[in-house]
Amino acid sequence: MTKALFRWISSTEEKGWIERQPQHREGDGPVELTVTGELLQNVEGFGGCFNELGWEALRHLSREDRASLLHALFHPEGELKFSICRLPIGASDYASDWYSLNETDGDLAMEHFSIERDKKQLIPYIKEALALNPSLKLFASPWSPPTWMKYPKAYNYGTLRWEKDILEAYALYLVKFVLAYRNEGIAIHQLHVQNEVVADQKFPSCRWTGHQLREFIADYLGPAFEKHGITAEIWLGTLNAPEPWDEWMKKTAQDHDAYAHTVLSDPKAYRYVKGVGYQWAGKYGIQRTVMSYPELRYMQTENECGDGENTWFYAKYVFNLFQHYFTNGVNAYIYWNMALEPKGRSTWGWEQNAMVTVHPEARTMVFNPEFFVMKHFSHFVVPGSRRLGVRGHWTGNSAAFLTPFGDRVVVIANPFAEARTVTISFGEEAAAFELAPESFNTIVCSRP
Repeated sequence: MTKALFRWISSTEEKGWIERQPQHREGDGPVELTVTGELLQNVEGFGGCFNELGWEALRHLSREDRASLLHALFHPEGELKFSICRLPIGASDYASDWYSLNETDGDLAMEHFSIERDKKQLIPYIKEALALNPSLKLFASPWSPPTWMKYPKAYNYGTLRWEKDILEAYALYLVKFVLAYRNEGIAIHQLHVQNEVVADQKFPSCRWTGHQLREFIADYLGPAFEKHGITAEIWLGTLNAPEPWDEWMKKTAQDHDAYAHTVLSDPKAYRYVKGVGYQWAGKYGIQRTVMSYPELRYMQTENECGDGENTWFYAKYVFNLFQHYFTNGVNAYIYWNMALEPKGRSTWGWEQNAMVTVHPEARTMVFNPEFFVMKHFSHFVVPGSRRLGVRGHWTGNSAAFLTPFGDRVVVIANPFAEARTVTISFGEEAAAFELAPESFNTIVCSRP
């Protein structure tokens, strides 16, 4: 039998991306990880979010450097090969300031709806990405409805006014968004009803109950999409978790799943919902939702954001998030801000990580540790891949995939402070790999 070919890439805090060779084939020790033939969920891809502050950071770069970075992010032959990305409807917490697409009080007919602001910031960012990858899929979510549609009348805190004419107008607002972007040559493939449905924050936010989501999707948004011929999918997202966080962490996974089950158990709402988006503490609910509704598609819609320090320590935590979400059934994993200025300071005052830091005065960029975490997954695991089953002692630190080209890909982390040799079986044969301390690794097994 022809021997398999192995390609092995390792990342450590000192070296971001290095090619290595297996110590020996036919591993002479016990097999510690076996890649099985079990075919699991499809992989739809990886991506990040288009935000105004990200675009402002990118504009500090020279034209050549910005083109190089965008190629690395979006081109099918680039480093990250992003295939599905997010954008806000109106202001996110990484907008330059608050805005919605219609702040004309009482405009139920949406006569003053406008995306003129987006044409200056978000749309140029998105169009540069689409030029590199015309197949890039986009999903959108609002952080807050227009202030006049809320109680209290504010972009932060509060809830949507639960009045029939307001609900109809808000569904029309979302329809208008999809149509306006279509007129710009940008297809919106999915619409997620609300960013972080239980967030009540000083940044743009709006709280929803599960019962409200069910009613809005079933009686307003779904019918509005049908009426206007909108083909964008409606997703139940993005689901997070109530606060205070410490109390929430004490609750059961069943509590985290309650929002999804409330909506999906209603036949009228269910027929409109094509998938569920979870983020942040949604990691405690996704397993139950996938078990109950395996026919739907799932997405991790926002990588947890860190504190702006971009450390290797936090990157190890983020690797665990990738592994957890894929093990529990997601089809796609979305990062948050792709590029930011140093410290990643939001308009509303906190600091968060990014895959790339752009230094405005020097006009230089730095690839942060989480860039390499993403690359270990997205560079080889292209859309159309399938997750493979694994078993053994390193199952909790790894994930495996079968690509459309027939390659088997294992992404594995060594969380220990010392090197560990791991023997991995790919069915017909095994190979041993000495994983560097606190490293991320991708091993590609292919036939010549």
